[in-house]
Amino acid sequence: MVKVIGAGLAGAEAAWQLAQRGIPVELYEMKPQKKSPAHHTDTFAELVCSNSLRGDRLENAVGLLKEELRRFGSLIIGCADATRVEAGGCLAVDRQGFSDLVTKKIRSHPNITVIEGEVTQIPEGPVIVATGPLTSDALSDAIGQYFGTGYLHFFDAAAPLVTAESVDMEKAWWQSRYDRGTPDYINCAMDKEEYEAFLKELISAEEAEVHGFEDKNVFEGCMPVEVMARRGPDTLRFGPLKPVGLVDPKTGKEPYAVVQLRQDNAAKSVFNLVGFQTHLKFPEQKRVFSMIPALRNAEFVRYGVMHRNTFLQSPKLLDRFYADRRNPLVAFAGQMTGVEGYVESAASGFLAAVAMTAKVQGKEPVEFSKETAIGALGLYVSDERIQNFQPMNINFSIIAPLEQRVRKKAEKNLALANRSLAIIEKLIEIERGGSNEDHS
Repeated sequence: MVKVIGAGLAGAEAAWQLAQRGIPVELYEMKPQKKSPAHHTDTFAELVCSNSLRGDRLENAVGLLKEELRRFGSLIIGCADATRVEAGGCLAVDRQGFSDLVTKKIRSHPNITVIEGEVTQIPEGPVIVATGPLTSDALSDAIGQYFGTGYLHFFDAAAPLVTAESVDMEKAWWQSRYDRGTPDYINCAMDKEEYEAFLKELISAEEAEVHGFEDKNVFEGCMPVEVMARRGPDTLRFGPLKPVGLVDPKTGKEPYAVVQLRQDNAAKSVFNLVGFQTHLKFPEQKRVFSMIPALRNAEFVRYGVMHRNTFLQSPKLLDRFYADRRNPLVAFAGQMTGVEGYVESAASGFLAAVAMTAKVQGKEPVEFSKETAIGALGLYVSDERIQNFQPMNINFSIIAPLEQRVRKKAEKNLALANRSLAIIEKLIEIERGGSNEDHS
């Protein structure tokens, strides 16, 4: 029997993979008895930031990572596919529908026993600790004591949600960037004067107090919009408000700046402001974001929030399977290991579980090489040569390069993806042969 602590994306994936391989699992989850400030539901795998699992094309590294997991029968990717909402070339989900489906599958699995309540100490192995960046103070302290080393920390922010019916479509239009896929985003344009007025108020808006917050501690992938605004007048126009690939049908021209809204539920009744993670005070969010012309009368159903994210100095502590270098039967998974993003968290839970299965069965874990996205991510997190370790999204730069040179980036990335998937197919056969389980 293996204990899994935490039923977020990484913990749910780890529990599922263990159970699918015939390993009894005790899954510990502190909800509903206790919740972090960022959690709102009692369900598993709650998405507290965006509802997007990002790009779904093989030319995109996270698209490759999804496909690798998909072929191994990933719970998280399978549930995401089943609750998908349209978002151009991205895999976005109905937030509640996704979490409900993960919860239903976990609770109905015969090899998984869910135990509700907060865990305040690391149990003896075999165990996978996947309590995420929002780990409770008590367990966070226990992990610090377990390793005898300090944590690093950064802050993460969630974007506001607005109702679709409150968006002024006279000042907005449907389109995906470069017209890729179906027109799934609501685009809210601003001219130069409107943008500059918005920027001025955004920079000076009053922020909610977050103890210990400094701009340098904010991870670039989830930076508050007001922090970006302070970095220069065009930072937002080259970031979340970039107008490239979008044409306002009223003018036939590319706008000066564009705020995109992405569908957040299957009913298309709620949308999130893409890239608008923030820790402004709630009244300030209403005041400043309502300066966007199409959102002048917007109804905010959730304001953006800022919360602490905590992660380990993993290169010094963990091996390529996310296990404690001193004790291979104690593993960690999810964003606390320094992987950044929903899919990456699920991938860490997957690999930790596959390796743990082998260990408890007295076998050597299947090695995922640097040619695969799953393997490259684990090898990055455990790379002892890294001096200044920071959270990392999957990207092609950490995957082993091709032996031959390919000039065009898209063709090179596709070649990397095809090479990886060929390796993945072989690993599936090796792993299935060892466990005699059907992971389809």
